[in-house]
Amino acid sequence: MAQHLNGVAPGSTATLTKPALELKDIDASYGTTAVLRKVSLKVEPAAVTALIGPNGAGKTTSLRVASGLMKPTGGTVLLDGEDITSTGPARRAKRGMCHVPEGRGIYRNLTVKENLLMQANELSAQESIELATSVFPRLGERLSQKAGTLSGGEQQMLALSAAYVASPRLVLVDEPSLGLAPIIVDVVFEFLETLRDKGVALLLVDQYALRTLSIADQAYVLRRGEVVYGGDAKTLLEGNMFEQYIGEAS
Repeated sequence: MAQHLNGVAPGSTATLTKPALELKDIDASYGTTAVLRKVSLKVEPAAVTALIGPNGAGKTTSLRVASGLMKPTGGTVLLDGEDITSTGPARRAKRGMCHVPEGRGIYRNLTVKENLLMQANELSAQESIELATSVFPRLGERLSQKAGTLSGGEQQMLALSAAYVASPRLVLVDEPSLGLAPIIVDVVFEFLETLRDKGVALLLVDQYALRTLSIADQAYVLRRGEVVYGGDAKTLLEGNMFEQYIGEAS
């Protein structure tokens, strides 16, 4: 039985605004294998929501359903309170949703500059480049370089820059620190906090669960495709709550 599934911690006052994103009773399968079972979660406007759990729990699948890359077999996806379950990724992107997938979703055969221009929404070429390089200065030194030849950290910076130059209202981020050196992980989390401070809503999946919880407002824990906790992120850092739901610190 999940705790606090209304997304509001005990003793707090429920928000009167509609969630930026809501998954309601989502079922999802790969073939005959059920991956998500009645998953419900909310991402509030201008807040960070952490989605954590062991490998294979269904975190990536949840993000794919939310962004429209995968159709659920049951349940509803709501964006700003409107049912978008049947709409595709392109329409969701036009409405302000940005999905940064695991594995650095970049155009490897294009230059850094060309990638930035592909990511831009209504910005001019110069504006998109200036925005991206203001948060990731190293990209400014690599504008003419093919994206596929960048280091792993630089490729992740380029992938994350989409969450800046596209001016989204909602960003889904899947494992942004995977395979990165600690110093680059610091850069990644600083960037995520920058997005939060700009009023962007975030749904964040990352291997560093403790660090993710430290910047999150709300958290959901998935286990075997089901939500087993939903509520205040900081509560999971108290006492033995983290070990109870997640296991050893990560």
